Amino acid sequence: MMSGKRVLITGATNGIGKASALELAKMGAELIIVGRNPQKTERVMNELKFESSNHNIDMLIADLSSIAEIRKLADDFHAKYDSLDVLLNNAGAIFSDYTQSVDGLEMTFALNHVNYFLLTHLLLNTLKQTAQDKGEARIINVSSGAHQAAGGGMKLDTINDEDGYGSFGAYGKSKLANILFTYELARQLEGTNVSVNALHPGFIATGFGHNMNGLMATLTKGIQKLFAKSEDQGAQTPVYLASSPDVKGVTGKYWDNKKAVKSNTISYDRDEQQKLWDYSLDMTGLTANEKVTL
Repeated sequence: MMSGKRVLITGATNGIGKASALELAKMGAELIIVGRNPQKTERVMNELKFESSNHNIDMLIADLSSIAEIRKLADDFHAKYDSLDVLLNNAGAIFSDYTQSVDGLEMTFALNHVNYFLLTHLLLNTLKQTAQDKGEARIINVSSGAHQAAGGGMKLDTINDEDGYGSFGAYGKSKLANILFTYELARQLEGTNVSVNALHPGFIATGFGHNMNGLMATLTKGIQKLFAKSEDQGAQTPVYLASSPDVKGVTGKYWDNKKAVKSNTISYDRDEQQKLWDYSLDMTGLTANEKVTL
């Protein structure tokens, strides 16, 4: 089903990223997995090859909370590849305490949104060319139902404020950002045959949240044991959006359980989408040639 398709997956060394990579490899996709730790990423790459019997799997290394490393990742990709059928933006995390990225951005926002925004832009010309050559290309942004907690919007003037920082509040905003970005990008890509969709993978029993401190990590692990889906279940929607012919040409949607559903009200606000877009352009320093152009 995915033979002849090239897929890049971020955050592919554990959780639903790894589970999605395995399923797509079994379908015959050519994979490029992105991880932060070279040794771990190489180990996962070899595991995927063995478990899928698909040896057409490569790896790239980047700390996706760093703008410079995201740019290097894109350069490394372009040095080896000239097409991309599917970009699966999956890497993300939640942080107990306020932390700044190397670029001075609040870490949750940097990793969970700025990463998606910048990497997508840097790979967009390749995606558009692939869509022109093959009839389609797909961008998939892993968001979360946690975006519902950000019903008041992004409040961009407070994104980097340490005062009043809350881990779940910051996470909810970052996941709302994924959806706002998806909707605005879908509108700007109309007519290109590049689709872009966001999804909620479900509450998944992964290593997500285990980096948090003390009680929060313990609580997260306990709740996961009681209520969470498996990683394989969490991978079902991203794999569906990456591979299913049923969603060819479907764009600008938010998905849960392989069905398009409504995201929260503020996510459809055009002004909110545009403000985040402009703010993100400023944060990433994208040049005119790197911005979305039709």
